[in-house]
Amino acid sequence: MNEEILINVTPQETRVALVQQGAVQELHVERTLSRGRVGNVYLGKVVRVLPGMQSAFIDIGLERAAFLHVADIWHPRIAGETHSNTPHTPIEKIVFEGQALMVQVVKDPIGTKGARLSTQVSIAGRTLVYLPQEPHIGISQKIASEAEREAIRARLTAVLPVDEKGGYIVRTIAEDASSEELAADVAYLRKTWTTIVAQAQRVAPTSLLHQDLNLAQRVLRDFVNDDTSRIQVDSRETYQMLADFAIEFTPAVASRVHHYAGERPLYDLYNIEAEIQRALSRRVDLKSGGYLMIDQTEAMTTIDVNTGGYVGARNFDDTIFKTNLEAAHTIARQLRLRNLGGIIIIDFIDMENVEHRDQVLSELKKALSRDRTRVTVNGFSQLGLVEMTRKRTRESLAHVLCEPCPTCDGKGQVKTPRTVCYDVLREIMRESRQFNPREFRVVASQQVIDLFLEEESQHLAMLMDFIGKPVSLQVESNLSQEQYDIVLM
Repeated sequence: MNEEILINVTPQETRVALVQQGAVQELHVERTLSRGRVGNVYLGKVVRVLPGMQSAFIDIGLERAAFLHVADIWHPRIAGETHSNTPHTPIEKIVFEGQALMVQVVKDPIGTKGARLSTQVSIAGRTLVYLPQEPHIGISQKIASEAEREAIRARLTAVLPVDEKGGYIVRTIAEDASSEELAADVAYLRKTWTTIVAQAQRVAPTSLLHQDLNLAQRVLRDFVNDDTSRIQVDSRETYQMLADFAIEFTPAVASRVHHYAGERPLYDLYNIEAEIQRALSRRVDLKSGGYLMIDQTEAMTTIDVNTGGYVGARNFDDTIFKTNLEAAHTIARQLRLRNLGGIIIIDFIDMENVEHRDQVLSELKKALSRDRTRVTVNGFSQLGLVEMTRKRTRESLAHVLCEPCPTCDGKGQVKTPRTVCYDVLREIMRESRQFNPREFRVVASQQVIDLFLEEESQHLAMLMDFIGKPVSLQVESNLSQEQYDIVLM
C-alpha cells in the first residue's frame, strides 16, 4: 500500500489529493457554490427539439439548457439486439417541447457548453451500479478471470429479490465482496431508485430528484482501493461524517480513515499547495534537466518535450531517449493532475531509432494505464507526433481555479508600449478628420505616456503640426498597458 488520500475541507470548498510515493497524482476540487452535477437525476422539461442535429435542449434548472442527443435516449432492448446495431428512432418522434422527462447528467457543463444528459439512469453504489431500466448483469472488464466473473455473477444473482426488473454492473472492487456486501448494496440502490420515482411523481419539472454523493463521500466509494494505506481528513466534522458513512457502506475502509489534527496545515505538510501552483504553470521541469511545455486551448492540448539542460547521456540519441522516457511518465501524471481532456498532441523530441520510439510509446501507454479516466493512444503520426484522447468529464484544474487574464484576454501576451503609441497616433489622425475639437487629450498607462514624453516625442510633435491641434497627455494608473482613451476637449 503506497497511496494516501488527503482531504482538505473548508466551508467554501473541499480538495482531495491522491499521493503516490510522495508525488501528487490527482487533485479534485469541489466548491460549495458549484458542485459537480454528474450523476444527478432531474425531472427536466424539453424546451427545444432540433431534428437537424437529432438532439434536444432540456431545462433542468441550471443557467444553461442541457443537451440530450438521440443516442443517449434509452429504449427497451429487443432480445438478440444491441444498442449499437439498433437504428435510432428520430428524436422528433420521441420527445416534444414542453414534455417532462427524467434525465441524468453524464457530463458537467464545460466552457460555453451545457451539461450532457441521458435518459438511461444509473445509480452507483460501492460494489454495484444499478440500471433500473436495463434487465441484465454486466461485469467490469478489469475482472479478467472467467471463473471469477461467473462466481460474482452467481453471488449477485443469489441475493437479488424475485421481483427485480432492473440490471446491475458489477464494479471491479466487488471482486472480493461477500454476498452480504452485495445484498446491502442492492438494498441501498433499490431504495434510492424508489425514492427517485416517488419524487418524480410529486415535483414540478426542472426539479432535482437525486444528487450524487459529495466529493468526500465519493472518495470512499470510488477512489479507495487495495493500494490505499490511509485517508487523512483535516476537518473533525467531515471526518466524523466519513467515518459513519464508511461503517455503513464501506466497512472495509473504515479503519483507514483518520482525522489529521496537526499544527501545520495538512496540504503544507505534504507540499500540496506548491504542487498546485506548478500544475497551473505552462512549464514542467523534469528531474533530468529537460522540461515540458503544456498549452491548453479550446480545441486541444499540446505538450512539447525539450531536452533543456540535460546532457548527461553517452551520446545524443541516448540523451533524447532518456528525456522522452522520463517525459512519458510525467505527461501521464500531469494529465491526471491537471485533468486535461479531449484531443492531446504530444511532440516528443525526434527519435531516429524505431526501437526507441516503440519503447517510449509503450512506456507512455503503461503510465496511462493507471488513469481512471478512459484514454486512447493512437501512436506516432507521420509528423512524429503522438495523438491521443482522454475523456473529458469535468473542467480542467486550470479552468476551475483560473480565468482568462483581463489584460491580455487569454492571449498570453500584450502589445508593447511603442505599438500602443502608434495606435494612439493613428486614432488621433482618424478623429481629426471627423471632429474639430480645441484639443486632443491622450489618457493612457504610465509606460505609454513615458514613451510619448521621451523617444516618441518627435512623432507626437509632427502629428500636432500636421493636424494643427495641441495634444495633451494624462497618466491613468488603472489602465492596462494596451488600454487608452482619447478625449476631445
